[in-house]
Amino acid sequence: MTTIERIELFHVAVPLTAPFYPSWIPGYPQTESRFTLLKMTTKDGVEGFAAGNAFENEREGLGSLLGPYLIGMDPTDIPRVRQLLREASFLGWHNPWIEAACWDIKGKIEGKPVYQLLNPDLPDPVTAARVYASSGSIKPIGKRKEYLDRIREMGFSAVKLRVHDFDIREDIAVVEAARRHVGDVFVIGVDANQGWRVTLIDDAPTWDLERATDFGKACEDFGVRWLEEPLDMHAYDDLAELRRRMSTLKIAGCELNAGWHEARIFIEKGSFDIYQPDATFCGGLDTSREIFRACMERGLEFTPHTWTNGIGLIVNLHAFAAYPERRLLEYPFEPPGWVPEGRDAILEEPIGVSSEGTIAIPQEPGLGLRIGRKRLRRFGRRFYRMNTVKLAVNTIRKKGLRTALELKKKKQARAQSGG
Repeated sequence: MTTIERIELFHVAVPLTAPFYPSWIPGYPQTESRFTLLKMTTKDGVEGFAAGNAFENEREGLGSLLGPYLIGMDPTDIPRVRQLLREASFLGWHNPWIEAACWDIKGKIEGKPVYQLLNPDLPDPVTAARVYASSGSIKPIGKRKEYLDRIREMGFSAVKLRVHDFDIREDIAVVEAARRHVGDVFVIGVDANQGWRVTLIDDAPTWDLERATDFGKACEDFGVRWLEEPLDMHAYDDLAELRRRMSTLKIAGCELNAGWHEARIFIEKGSFDIYQPDATFCGGLDTSREIFRACMERGLEFTPHTWTNGIGLIVNLHAFAAYPERRLLEYPFEPPGWVPEGRDAILEEPIGVSSEGTIAIPQEPGLGLRIGRKRLRRFGRRFYRMNTVKLAVNTIRKKGLRTALELKKKKQARAQSGG
């Protein structure tokens, strides 16, 4: 049995080349890509990485919560990992993104890419994923036409637009102008950003079922393929009713809903045609697998949300690759602020799009993350480092030698029993 010998946590802040105005935080100029990076190392020297999206340095105390839980545990025992992370959430807060580092280690030990661990029944390697260009800002239609021309030149054949106006006519006008510009063949999706409304700076419209219905009908007139997050993320019944009211438009969501227990409600009520759980938010890759299995059984679509950072994109890429009926995966792209060079800055190479509109799926064992060590030193600040020796010393200081030895004995007995 392998065990975790050391964990390290980093605050990562990558300056963007230009301010980026995310449609989900109206009025907010984002100038950095921020996330918490976890590096997990086993006693055999196998490394696993994961990243959790961050607004600032809010996870400063995460290490003191995680250290006693993770040090000494078997990272390849995913059910146990998930249970410990759940227990830690009772004492501190929920961090499902951490699970990906254990999948990374498990894949490296077993010599397989993570997507093959998630679905061993895949008949052949999955080497590429077709992606759509996911815009992230609200822009005038003139600027949006320039964007549409650029992504077509890059090889994309699908796009996701953002709408967020108080006047529904303005939102409809954006869709109509885009359709006229790209023609009938180009695939269009629309994100209303109603699932988790944020009004930190500016106000934002709140849609109800009737507005979502009116906009959805207009989308059908212009051949839009899907409408994403048209209502609150817990409006299970209204989303199901909206879906029933549509003829051709597919309703999508579930990107930030917490865990299988929430996804199951959507599925049981028939709320969505397309499920978009993000493994760094929704409960981890194991939860993503549970959701895509349910989608397979019911003929529903599965395509994860990926608007976090390059590491989050790769984690969700593995979930997407494991799903046999894959169609299109989200590729966040909103120049000049949100581009691969900033999004993927601590990777050795940015995740690029081929002229056929695809991205490569890593085939090496684990997640296939290639962290640039110099890049990490440049953009990251390590704020926590713990190993077995330091943990033992800290426990003795806080609890006393006798109690520390008793705790160690109990932990070792628990690990040997598989409990």
